Amino acid sequence: MILLVIIASILIAGVTVYQYREQSIEYHEDRLERKEQQILQAIEFALQQTTYPITTDNLGLIFKDEIYRIAIIENANFNIYDLEGQLIKSSRPKFNNDSVSICLETHVLNALRQGSSKRYVEINEAAGDTYQASYSIITDARFKPIGILHLSYFQENSFYEEELQEFLLRLGAVYLLMLLSAIGLAYFISKYITRSLQTISDKLTQTRLAKSNEKIHLDDPTEEIAHLIGAYNGMIDELEESAAKLARSEREQAWREMAKQVAHEIKNPLTPMRLSVQSFERKFDPEDPEVRTRMAEFSKSLIEQIDTLSSIASAFSNFAKMPAQQNEDLNVVEVTRLGLEIFNEPYIHFLAEEEHITAEMDRTQLIRVVTNLVKNAIQAVPEVENPRILVSVTADERWAKIMVADNGIGISEANTDKIFEPKFTTKSSGMGLGLGMVKTIVEGVGGTIEFTSQPGKGTVFTVRLKRKKVEVQD
Repeated sequence: MILLVIIASILIAGVTVYQYREQSIEYHEDRLERKEQQILQAIEFALQQTTYPITTDNLGLIFKDEIYRIAIIENANFNIYDLEGQLIKSSRPKFNNDSVSICLETHVLNALRQGSSKRYVEINEAAGDTYQASYSIITDARFKPIGILHLSYFQENSFYEEELQEFLLRLGAVYLLMLLSAIGLAYFISKYITRSLQTISDKLTQTRLAKSNEKIHLDDPTEEIAHLIGAYNGMIDELEESAAKLARSEREQAWREMAKQVAHEIKNPLTPMRLSVQSFERKFDPEDPEVRTRMAEFSKSLIEQIDTLSSIASAFSNFAKMPAQQNEDLNVVEVTRLGLEIFNEPYIHFLAEEEHITAEMDRTQLIRVVTNLVKNAIQAVPEVENPRILVSVTADERWAKIMVADNGIGISEANTDKIFEPKFTTKSSGMGLGLGMVKTIVEGVGGTIEFTSQPGKGTVFTVRLKRKKVEVQD
């Protein structure tokens, strides 16, 4: 609407200017023609009253004084030329000193001779002003040409220009009012049209998958808006249904993940228990003088693993941490050595720079950390000709460090960023939860775990636990 008003105002202004100019041209042409006819009539009357023979040679005598009288009456200066274009008489005194042409140009004479109307008009400029020059044939009573009348007419356009300016100002004021009205009308119409769309837009912005969304209800919407609202309300119904399905799926997935974790955690102590029982069965000798000591160590190892299973079951029942943390002051060297006793591989070696390195942590959790790291190391060296796994415990002023090094296949650079991700594994079996569990346990007590690896040469995992200084009694 606004654009149409602007275009219409420009077109009407252009047409108005064009129309005024055309009217001005027609007005001046008509005025020149009327003035020319009046002078010709005065010349014809003078010719009728003269006593001189009406010939070209006598025109100077006939209009010697009469030309001034006619110029004063008609309020217009004019000139009389003979048929060859030579000036005979001018109404301007002392014409030899002004701009009056003594001889007419050839194209003017040719136009008068060839034209059927015996009249020729041209537009010229002088001193920056535009004027029209009219040339007409003067005839006697028998319509015989005897001379040429030359009349100059200067166009005065100031009146038309002032009138045009005033009209354009009035037209501009009207169209400015129309433009402002169009802007206001367009604003209110657009607000009315888009009111329903704004409501739908607000609802779309507020739509969330995790909450209940309201439907749109509008009174008397247009047909198009009604279809749009219907589509939105239908989408809300589908969204609610999809959200319910997604919630059920997430709960089921959570239980599946929990079941995988529990199975993994239960598998960790069961395997060493089975190996311990088999080893004890092979090596048990009732006649051995240290049979009671070996029985005590075997029982202690089984009890440790049984306690781990019990803590896993308790944690699963509470749907919380698995197993629950029961931190205590532990001798990291002793617990690490205890965790290694379940492994029978001859290439596993243990080294400790001190006999007492204390950290505050859950005993079973620390055993799980050690056994998981050693199991991963064992799985990394099956194809090595001379496998070797070194488990060492060292300490500095702040940290107790457990290092598990192997000379296995190593970790490729593409997998270094994924090694601690849950469910990530490069093995054909297993669920990839071991290292993720180790990282969770270590970081849960304020420690860190990191590794260095070279493909084909081996891997070193380093666990740092906050060291606790205690006094050891002899």
